Amino acid sequence: MFISDLHLGTPGCKADLLYDFLRHNDADTIYLVGDIVDGWRIKRSWFWTDSHNAVVQEILRKARKGAKVIYVPGNHDEALRDYTGLNVSGIDVQGEAMHKTADGRDFLVIHGDQFDGVVRYAVWLAHLGDRAYSVALAANNWLHDIRRIFGLPYWSLSAYLKHKVKNAVEYISRFETAVAREAKERGVEGVICGHIHHAEMRHIDGILYCNDGDWVESCSALTEDESGNLEIITWRHFSWEQETENLATVTKEPVALLETQGAAATETPVLDAA
Repeated sequence: MFISDLHLGTPGCKADLLYDFLRHNDADTIYLVGDIVDGWRIKRSWFWTDSHNAVVQEILRKARKGAKVIYVPGNHDEALRDYTGLNVSGIDVQGEAMHKTADGRDFLVIHGDQFDGVVRYAVWLAHLGDRAYSVALAANNWLHDIRRIFGLPYWSLSAYLKHKVKNAVEYISRFETAVAREAKERGVEGVICGHIHHAEMRHIDGILYCNDGDWVESCSALTEDESGNLEIITWRHFSWEQETENLATVTKEPVALLETQGAAATETPVLDAA
């Protein structure tokens, strides 16, 4: 299981949905692919609810129960990069990781911020953008609350706007290409990353590019089954809403469809994913 960009410590984190997802999904190995805790936001103001604490405790519980948990810090939790190579409360902190799937493919696992020119060369500009993004997420949270009142599934206004803006779409494309190029130079079959809050899985120049999304906008994770097949799962409903008519609480996106069409699959309810 691969999850990233939780941004715990911010109002935008969908910690309640994430906790529900973690309670209903187990895996032998869990990769935390960066921006798990938002150190940038916490430096400005403290925001930490019971649901945020529940997420942390659930991850630690899985580690105690035998799951291998690997933490690859991102730019928002970059302070943890100082602990690279250490095991903290059963969690291995690594600058990057290599994952071999059950069918023998090698994947580079990185957060991806090193390919973001704004973050890499002008950190103060990245912080400025982060503040503007927080405003968009505040509006997103308000909309989410209204939609829940009417029994509607989670939908991200900020993600919709971001993916409709030409510059944002071009940036995502350049980011994906740069990450895939790095993986090809490393001699691996694929790469798994986060950072841009855009879940995706497709082939780029012979490399399987996988982005596990986030838990601010898309509420998604990347999973691997016992045969080594990779899938993106989207968790936009609580498990107790599964019985509600016409509500697809999990979106499961087959690898083949994403690779050939570059589009999401038809939504299919799934209760347990490894």
